[in-house]
Amino acid sequence: MKKILLFSDTHGWFDEALDSHCRWADEIWHAGDWGTGVYERLQMYARPIQGVYGNIDGTAIRSLFPLINHFTCEGVKVGMTHIAGTPGRYKPDARQLLREQKPDVLICGHSHILRVERDSSGMLFMNPGAAGKEGFHRIMTALRFKVDQGRIFDVEVVELGKRGRIPDNFSV
Repeated sequence: MKKILLFSDTHGWFDEALDSHCRWADEIWHAGDWGTGVYERLQMYARPIQGVYGNIDGTAIRSLFPLINHFTCEGVKVGMTHIAGTPGRYKPDARQLLREQKPDVLICGHSHILRVERDSSGMLFMNPGAAGKEGFHRIMTALRFKVDQGRIFDVEVVELGKRGRIPDNFSV
């Protein structure tokens, strides 16, 4: 069994509330838009790190992580890309990953919207929201869960704190 901490869209911000969750995890997964300094901070936990680069990431992160990552964890086939769209409306990179790798779970970031659900094919879709301060989200979030014998279970939303007040006239 492995304990996983999943987050994305840090944009260079490492919230101190992540510290205890990083120590809890056996592996740390980041779904892109790292920004500067986050990868270096995660290395201090001496945990395996899986990830992809996002649209804001520079050459340092792009040299460490691919645009599309696929791997197996405890019998679960994982596909990860930063910009995947949503179930039923997947973007080209995600469609390519699904077609070629046929993962059990598709992980993405980018939207800053926390979402965990099964799509019409039964595949699990996970977007941990955003763990950084940049963006329109009100609460910084991450996901933690366990993986064992081909299944994901005990999925928990980690609320890291409020990002700041959003103006009343803000719309998406």
